[in-house]
Amino acid sequence: MHPILTLIAQRLALGILLLFAASILIFAGTSILPGDVAQSILGQSATPQALANLREELGMNEPAVTRYFSWLGGFLQGDLGTALTNGRDIWESLSGRLANTLFLAFWAALISVPLAIFLGLLAVRYKDRWPDKLISAVTLTTISIPEFMIGYVLIYWVSIKLGWFSSVAIINDGMTLGQKLNAIAIPVMVLTLVVLAHMMRMTRAAILNVMQSAYIETAELKGMRMLTIIRRHAFPNAIAPIVNVVMLNLAYLVVGVVVVEVVFAYPGMGQYLVDHVSKRDVPVVQACGLIFAAVYIGLNLVADIVSILANPRLRHPR
Repeated sequence: MHPILTLIAQRLALGILLLFAASILIFAGTSILPGDVAQSILGQSATPQALANLREELGMNEPAVTRYFSWLGGFLQGDLGTALTNGRDIWESLSGRLANTLFLAFWAALISVPLAIFLGLLAVRYKDRWPDKLISAVTLTTISIPEFMIGYVLIYWVSIKLGWFSSVAIINDGMTLGQKLNAIAIPVMVLTLVVLAHMMRMTRAAILNVMQSAYIETAELKGMRMLTIIRRHAFPNAIAPIVNVVMLNLAYLVVGVVVVEVVFAYPGMGQYLVDHVSKRDVPVVQACGLIFAAVYIGLNLVADIVSILANPRLRHPR
């Protein structure tokens, strides 16, 4: 088998194994939480017999291994179970929320990824000069501030003081694309500022590492312009680490939006998860946790595969 196909198969097998391990941790973590789900549903005035009947109905008296494989088997078949608090099918409630989270992450990525690469290239072009120092200072400042603080600052200035956008990011199916973009403008700004610094600095570091190669020095001796050297020679050869860091931050945009969604009351998966954690709705928490894990592992798999394909020594083995 070709070395590339072998490595890709190994990465896919590792991804499946990691997802299986994540499902065990999620199930075990939610199962050992203190408190009683039946008690939280029926209230403090529930009789012991009513609590026992509800526990039996929910399958809480079955062994943990049986409950785990039943839950995992249902998940693999697309059955995420039923919410304990309202009796609704979890997937029906979650699908729209997942679409909203992906919508927010998509627009944040559409702005942050090209901007981060551009700023990284600009910092390399003016290395150790004032543009490089200014870009580094600003991005390091934004990455050092918690996202909820950035969100509140932007709400105060952009929404309250300037009145440009709404401070509450509520969207629905009846809104046009323009109305949705207006509603999510400030959350997109927050997410962009949060992930921008990491991607920019990794882009800068990867390109500077390539710039120390002998063929870059040869290109300089030939009299090629620095921008041309960076664009034609350095950037293509630094694509693997850049893709890795971009995918990591894309995973964060999907998985790590919980705080941003809560701050802006955005109807996404993060808000949905927080609402049901407070209600001790374990099936919903388990479903959200496994979906987040699948997205994170999947995007990292994509980064690994792109890195493998970008390696010329693997594409053209001797």
